[in-house]
Amino acid sequence: MKSIGLTLVSLPRRFFALFASEKGQAMAEYAVILVLVSVVVIVVLIILGNQVRNVFCNISGALGPIRGPG
Repeated sequence: MKSIGLTLVSLPRRFFALFASEKGQAMAEYAVILVLVSVVVIVVLIILGNQVRNVFCNISGALGPIRGPG
């Protein structure tokens, strides 16, 4: 009978321990950080996209045409 009493007492503690866990909160925070970083990268690429393309075109133009085998 004593083990049943201990189980009934510890049951609410276990139940509230599930909600006190911070694993889900940490995952949500990582998701928010990932979204913010993605938004920043997209905005930077939109703003600097043409400049980056011009740099690569200048580099490829300076290297000259690539000749294949044959």
